[in-house]
Amino acid sequence: MYASREDIGYDFGDDSKVGSKPIKPNPNIDGGWAWMIVFSSFLVHILIMGSQMALGILNMEWLEEFNQSRGLTAWVSSLSMGITLIVGPFIGLFISMCGCRMTAVIGGILNALGWILSAYASNVHYLFLTFGVTAGIGSGMVYLPAVVMVGQYFQKRRALAQGLSTTGTGFGAFLMTALLKYLCTEFGWRNAMFIQGAISLNLCVCGALMRPLSPKDLSEKSVVRSDSEDNQAKAPSHSTETIKSNGALGEEPEEKEEATNDKVLESIQHTEPGGNSRSRRNMHGLRILKTLSQLTLTVRKGFALWYSSYFGAASLFTNRVFVAFIIWALFAYSSFVIPFIHLPEIVKQYNLSSQDNVFPLTSIIAIVHIFGKVILGIISDLPCISTWNVFLMANFTLVICILTLPLMQTYVGLAVVCALIGFSSGYFSLMPVVTEDLVGTKHLANAYGIIICANGISALFGPPFAGWIYDITQKYDFSFYIAGLLYMVGIIFLLIQPCIQKKQPRQKSTEEAQV
Repeated sequence: MYASREDIGYDFGDDSKVGSKPIKPNPNIDGGWAWMIVFSSFLVHILIMGSQMALGILNMEWLEEFNQSRGLTAWVSSLSMGITLIVGPFIGLFISMCGCRMTAVIGGILNALGWILSAYASNVHYLFLTFGVTAGIGSGMVYLPAVVMVGQYFQKRRALAQGLSTTGTGFGAFLMTALLKYLCTEFGWRNAMFIQGAISLNLCVCGALMRPLSPKDLSEKSVVRSDSEDNQAKAPSHSTETIKSNGALGEEPEEKEEATNDKVLESIQHTEPGGNSRSRRNMHGLRILKTLSQLTLTVRKGFALWYSSYFGAASLFTNRVFVAFIIWALFAYSSFVIPFIHLPEIVKQYNLSSQDNVFPLTSIIAIVHIFGKVILGIISDLPCISTWNVFLMANFTLVICILTLPLMQTYVGLAVVCALIGFSSGYFSLMPVVTEDLVGTKHLANAYGIIICANGISALFGPPFAGWIYDITQKYDFSFYIAGLLYMVGIIFLLIQPCIQKKQPRQKSTEEAQV
């Protein structure tokens, strides 16, 4: 989601000088501590994404406690899910200034604070602020570094590493559903949220494991990538020269200012002994000014990197297929989130609670979701199979499941549909591949961040919309029908735009021939 320096093509060294010397590869890249980063990201997915997929348990408790409409109550869960993804591009600013480790630790504290404060909620609106906003922002501050660090530590095995870390979502949904159900039954939902807040403090430990790579290691990794991709070797150096000539990310002003400050400090230290007290005061003031100047330069440099990473990709929106992909993302994720939020109450309405307590339907989705990611990824890697076709077929299957779910009123029927939902939603592992096919490797990080942000908007409005439809019709059937139809509209956009895109070059060639 966040574009690291090597992902957006920045190179802060001289390739000619580095390439002339033998480079000793860092053992922590694609091995060593890199697997601890995968383990940390795996735990982050369990604690954040897994717990969010289990919020249907708490949603039922909030409905009984506060006696508010389903549409209003669903905003609590959707705010937490949506904000986690929507703030991704903006959390990149903190990563540019503070690094992944510090950002993740602060996010872990903020997430735990949101859970703990929510235990004292007196109304739903209180939960909007504590759980929806506070815990949501904290989740985003941990989730984004977890994704970025895996990308930084892996070069050859990046797809495998990202796949292993994201399977934590399925494991987390299964574990957190059982945990929250047990805690709510034994201790009540307030104490359950308090305990979950204490568990969420482990996110700080996950953040502490995100040991940053040194600039030397990052430069070596960039050289390895440039050697493996000869066709793109000239692009990073060109972008580097452009950036340094513009003075946006150049480090020369900072070095000059630091050198000037150091000279002034040295001159004051060599003053006469009679002016010791005065020189000490001057040195103290200069140290404060030096700290402030360094902080200002860090903020400016971080903001410039963040701005160029996301807002420098305006050319992406001239790609009609990518715009259609964004429209698809605005409708797709809500169809996956709505069952997790409202299925527990649907089960209760159908008097299937006894069977659901043995094996929750949301846990079925979570477990099969893990296998769906792996199997769809293996199928799409086959040389005779198109990743785009696998992606579309999985989407069609998910739409059919969403439309047929209201027709199932037995536990076995619901379980079969939920298993298909879990398997077909495994297309999430194909999204980076499809995005790269649409925009290319150069714009992959920025484009994927935009897609994830669109998914966050979908998660933000999907569950409240389903609850609002229930408040009007007193049935969840129309919620799934409307969500499925909107999802189908997004898929139609994906089918139409490639055909238009193929026709355009032919039209241009005929016009050039006429000229």
